[in-house]
Amino acid sequence: MPKILYLITEDWFFVSHFMPMARTARNLGFDVAIAARLGDKAGRLAAEGFRPISLNTKRGSSGLFEALRSVIDTYRVVRAERPDIVHCIALRPVVLGGLAARLAGLRRLVLAPTGLGHLWTVDGVAARLLRAIVKRVVGRWLKGADTYYLFENRDDPVVFGLDPSSSNVFIVGGAGVAPEDFPYVPEPPAPPVRLAVVSRMIAPKGIAEAVAAVQMARKSGAQVELDLYGEPDLANALAIPTETLRAWSSAPGIGWHGRAEDVAGVWREHHIALFLTSYREGLPRAILEAAAAGRPIITTNMPGCRDLVRDGREGFLVEPGDIAAASRAIATLAGDASLRQEMGRNANLHFNEGFTESAVMPIVTNLYQTLGGLPNR
Repeated sequence: MPKILYLITEDWFFVSHFMPMARTARNLGFDVAIAARLGDKAGRLAAEGFRPISLNTKRGSSGLFEALRSVIDTYRVVRAERPDIVHCIALRPVVLGGLAARLAGLRRLVLAPTGLGHLWTVDGVAARLLRAIVKRVVGRWLKGADTYYLFENRDDPVVFGLDPSSSNVFIVGGAGVAPEDFPYVPEPPAPPVRLAVVSRMIAPKGIAEAVAAVQMARKSGAQVELDLYGEPDLANALAIPTETLRAWSSAPGIGWHGRAEDVAGVWREHHIALFLTSYREGLPRAILEAAAAGRPIITTNMPGCRDLVRDGREGFLVEPGDIAAASRAIATLAGDASLRQEMGRNANLHFNEGFTESAVMPIVTNLYQTLGGLPNR
């Protein structure tokens, strides 16, 4: 039986986004192993018939020593497993896991940066230098006859000097969302018109901007309320302090509720999805789920976000940091139920055109079949 090894930072990230991909590999006949920092989701992976492997990673660290240690630890795993395909998910595992696989003599790589993340959010001399190194590693050093790239939008390949239309680049509409998990439902009664942000509570996700935009819309007379769902990501230097979230939640019309265990329930109870990210997303799952449920979306004109939301059709696009424009979009949708419903229908239709699990997984199947599963000998 051929073996595929997924390298990813956290087990919860794999469970929340990439289980359909692993099931696809299993259905193709692969022995599936998943190396990550293991937490309370390891049992869920094992219950699916996958083999969880402990990998001691630290997402928040960018130091040279930590990077070298991660390469060594990952090298030990890939050397012991000898998989036929190494599939690296997210930018850090792509760089460090890809290098470890090459050191172990493994040729067949799938490099899947799910967006460009924190490194493309910060600025400064050190960040620019590190970005240049990462571009060279991903786009040149790891490139080879048996290296394939999996991106969630057509902007990101260009960053690495890759042609989005080339035969070794595959583009998918996110990680794949099952429509039955987020059924299209009519919006709840209004007023008030309720907006929701579902996200990690980190600054680049536009949480502060969302709060400010809703407060501005309320001052203009819009009958709107905002609910924030998500936890601070303590491994991220830009996590929003809990004290700040609680302070926002004490203001009129704003509520922070922590992690949402039932995201489909969030969209049943809300009218509009708000996602004012300045983060270099791949294709945010949060807005895909909102689109599946038939909710209009106000988001930023960023890679990934603009792949799903076309301005004036599925919702509104605003520039990152433009709180006034976001406030105007909120007020427009809050005051026009028919427009909300039209954009919600458009969002659901666009989602079903290419962003569902059933649309994404055939592309993944084609990728694995193109790469092949012959033993690395």
